[in-house]
Amino acid sequence: MEQAAGCPAAGGSYPQKNAEILSSQYGINLFLAGLLLTFAWAVHAVGISKSHLLSYLITLMLIQLLWMLWYLCRSCTQRRLIRDKDTHAGARWLRCGITLFAVITLILDSFKIGYYIDFSNCLSPTEGIFPVTHAVHTILQVYFLWCHAKDVIQSFKTLERFGVIHSVFTNLLLWTNGVLTESKHQLNEHKERLITLGFGNITIVLDDHAPQCNCTTTTLCSIFSQGIYYLYPFNIEYHILASTMLYVLWKNIGRKVEHHQQNKTPFKFHGITVGMIFGLIVLTSTIAIVVVYLIQIGGSKIKSELALTMFYLHAIFVLALMCTAGIVALLIYRLEERSLDNSKNPARKLDAELLVGTAAGSWLLSWGSILAIICAQGHPTYTWYNLPYSVLVIIEKYIQNLFIIESIHREQEKVNDNIKTLRIVTISRGSTLSLSPLYEEIYSGRAPRDNGDIPCLLKGSICGRENDGAGVAREETSQDNSLVMHSASDFSFYSRNSVTNNKRRILKNIAAFLFLCNLSLWIPPAFGCRPEYDNGLEEIVFGFEPWIIVVNLAMPFSIFYRMHSAASLFEVNCKT
Repeated sequence: MEQAAGCPAAGGSYPQKNAEILSSQYGINLFLAGLLLTFAWAVHAVGISKSHLLSYLITLMLIQLLWMLWYLCRSCTQRRLIRDKDTHAGARWLRCGITLFAVITLILDSFKIGYYIDFSNCLSPTEGIFPVTHAVHTILQVYFLWCHAKDVIQSFKTLERFGVIHSVFTNLLLWTNGVLTESKHQLNEHKERLITLGFGNITIVLDDHAPQCNCTTTTLCSIFSQGIYYLYPFNIEYHILASTMLYVLWKNIGRKVEHHQQNKTPFKFHGITVGMIFGLIVLTSTIAIVVVYLIQIGGSKIKSELALTMFYLHAIFVLALMCTAGIVALLIYRLEERSLDNSKNPARKLDAELLVGTAAGSWLLSWGSILAIICAQGHPTYTWYNLPYSVLVIIEKYIQNLFIIESIHREQEKVNDNIKTLRIVTISRGSTLSLSPLYEEIYSGRAPRDNGDIPCLLKGSICGRENDGAGVAREETSQDNSLVMHSASDFSFYSRNSVTNNKRRILKNIAAFLFLCNLSLWIPPAFGCRPEYDNGLEEIVFGFEPWIIVVNLAMPFSIFYRMHSAASLFEVNCKT
C-alpha cells in the first residue's frame, strides 16, 4: 500500500526535477557566455569592446526586470491566497543589509552617470544606459526580495525556475563585472607600490581602459573617477547577497514546507557588552591601520615596509584573539548536550557551503605565501611576519567555520507556551498559602508528585473545603516539609539555570566579538589594503602574472567570506 501510494508522488516529481536540471543548465550557459565576454574585453580580444559586454548585461537585466514585474503583478492579483513561506529564508536583518548595500550602489550608479556625462564625447552610449538600467534593476530587485524572498512557489513552477535562475546568474555576472573593474584599478596602483619597495625588475604593461579624451569638468571628473572605486566593494557585496537570496528562492520552488511556528529571534544588546566593547576596539584600530597603510604604502621603501609590518602585527593579534574566542565557544558546546537540527533547510545548507567554499580563497593565498617564504632566497624583514599571519588565517577560518556551522545547526531551547504560571491558592485560617510547585519546577520536570494525583484545583474542587480540623493540622505539618523541599529544589534549579545563562552570555559575547572582527577584517581588502599585492615576495617566487591571476581569482572569495561570516554570526547571536 505504501509503495502504491508513493508511486504517483514519485512520478509527479520527474517534471519538477527535469525543470530544475534544465533551468540550472540554462543559467550556467548564460553565466559562461558572459564570463567569456568579460574575459575577452579584459584582454583586448579582437572585435570585443566594453560596449558589447555592457549590452549583454543590459539585456540580461531587462529580461529579469520583465520577469520580476510579471511575478509582482501575478502576486498582486493573488494576494488573498494563503501562500507557503520559508521562515528561515530572507531574514529581516539580511534584507536590511542588502538594502544598505543597494543604497550605496545607487550612489555608485549616479557617479557613473556623472562620469559618462563628463566624458560623453568619447564614451559609448551603452556606458550611459548601463548605470540607468542598473539603478532601476537595483530598486525593483530590492523591493522584490523584501516582499517575496520567503516565498515557496507552487504555481507556474517551470517558468518560475527559469526566471529565478536567470536572476541568480545575472547578479553573478554583475558581481564578476564589478570584481574585474575594481581589480584592474587595484592592479594599476599595485605596480607603483612594488617599484617603491625596490622590485624594479618586475615589469608588466597594464591598461586601465581610460577614456581617450579630456574631461569637460576636471574637478568633477576626479571626484567621480576616485569615488567610484571606493563604492565598488558595496556594489560587489550587494550582488553576491542578492544572488544567494535568489538561489534559496530557486531551491524552494515546489518544496513542501512543514507548517510550524518559527520562534522569532530578535537582536538584543543586553548581555553582550564585553564582546561589543572588544569588537569595537578591534574595528576602530583596524580603520586606523587601513588609513595609515594607504597613506604610507608607496610613499617610500621605508614607509612601505613599516606599513606592511604594522598591518601584519595588527592582523596577527586580531586573528589570535579570534582563534581563542572560537576555541572557547567550541569547548562550551562540548560541555552541553543538545541535539542538532537535521531538517531540510536550503538557506542553512547554502550558508554552510558558502562558508567552506569561500574560505578556500584565502586558504589558497595563505598557502601561496607560506610556500613563497619557504622557497625564497632573500627575505626582507617584514616578510617574516607574513608567515604567522598566513598560518593564523588558515587556523582561524577552520575554527570559525566549525563554530558557525554547529551553531546554525543546533536546536533552539523549546519553551512550553501552554505553561505560564501555576499557583494553587488555598484559604486556610484567613491566609493564602501556595501549595503548588513553582513554574520553573514544572517546566524542568521536577515538580513533586503525590502518587500521580493532579492538584485539587485542577480537579475542579477547592482543598480548603474538604479539610477538617485534623486535615488542617496535617496540612500545616506537610507544608513545613514541602517548604524545605521547595527551597532545596529551587536552589538546585537556580544554580543550574545560572550556569546555563552564564554559558549563553559567554557565547553571545563571543558571537558579537567575532561579528565585529569579521567586519573589521572585511575592510582592509575591500578598500585596497592588500599585502598579498604589496608584499612582493610571492611575485618573485611564482612570477608576476601567475601570482596576480591567483590573487585576482581568490581575493573576491576571501572578501565575501568575511561579510558572509559576519552575517552568519549575527544570526548566531540572535539564536543563542
